[in-house]
Amino acid sequence: MITIKNLEKGFNGEAVLRGLDATFIKGKTNMIIGSSGSGKSVFLKCMLGLFEPDSGDIIYEGESLLEMGAKRKSNLRKEMGMLFQHGALFDSMTVEENIMFPLRMFTRMNRKERIERSDELLERMNLTHINNKKPSEISGGQQKRVALARAIANNPKYLFCDEPNSGLDPKTATVIDNLIHEITVERNITTVIISHDMNSVMEIGENIVFLKDGVIAWKGTNQEIFKTDNKAITNFVYSSNLFRKVREAQNQGL
Repeated sequence: MITIKNLEKGFNGEAVLRGLDATFIKGKTNMIIGSSGSGKSVFLKCMLGLFEPDSGDIIYEGESLLEMGAKRKSNLRKEMGMLFQHGALFDSMTVEENIMFPLRMFTRMNRKERIERSDELLERMNLTHINNKKPSEISGGQQKRVALARAIANNPKYLFCDEPNSGLDPKTATVIDNLIHEITVERNITTVIISHDMNSVMEIGENIVFLKDGVIAWKGTNQEIFKTDNKAITNFVYSSNLFRKVREAQNQGL
């Protein structure tokens, strides 16, 4: 679990995050949503320790990130997995080498053990016979699944996903959503996802934080979005014609 207490962050005297309070739950798909410029990326970078907040606290399983020494922070980072927006696979490495990269960096596994771990993860991602291919030789959806395999290679306690469905078609995006959700539940990970994709939010958003102008304007689940009268979140959600039609159909009892 990650607990956020009165988090504030600004740049050059301009506030970006203003008094955020949130809890990201273990074993759930936690989502941070909001328009561009709402503060999502800054929020994520604060949680990752890349930005130091101006005030407030970020607490990992009862431990304050801001009070951790260098060694403890280093150990915490080893407990984190990161799925980047565009996968960020190493072009010069094979699929297998990409997945084994964090194992080589952060574990004492020998090569045989690393290969076995890579094979296990590829099987979990429903990918076979691509071990020796380069990222350029596989599809965008396959690249994203390889990137997810790499993100969980070290069995992280915390998984952060930055726009995991960016650039994917709806069918492939659903595959990625389902994999992230299944892995979160299977491994009891605290998963935090930044997303603009309302299909993804409605599919796997078990604990949603909606940012607007640097403040948390709404919290809830994907089921509660359709029931809330909060104008900030409804205006955001129903800017999509699809979701506006769903709401209208619900109101008409269809």
